[in-house]
Amino acid sequence: MDLGGLDLGELMDDVSKAGVTIMLKIDHERLHAGGKPWTAVLSGPPVGGSGVIRWDTWTLEECLVAVLERLRIRYPEWEWLDLYR
Repeated sequence: MDLGGLDLGELMDDVSKAGVTIMLKIDHERLHAGGKPWTAVLSGPPVGGSGVIRWDTWTLEECLVAVLERLRIRYPEWEWLDLYR
């Protein structure tokens, strides 16, 4: 899978160091039913509000893009996110 050179382990480490927990999963039932099989869930103090943000997407790449976009909007001062464009 081409993630544009993204180092997933490094991204997960950096996000964790910022206080955010990320869970990525693929759901075989949704996959076989024709639904969006990939899910990203963010939690932790920086997420705030409800404490959990969730996306369901068609691909792992879409999940990662959604995570990064949301974090960039919420925390524009996290310049290290620019490493993952």
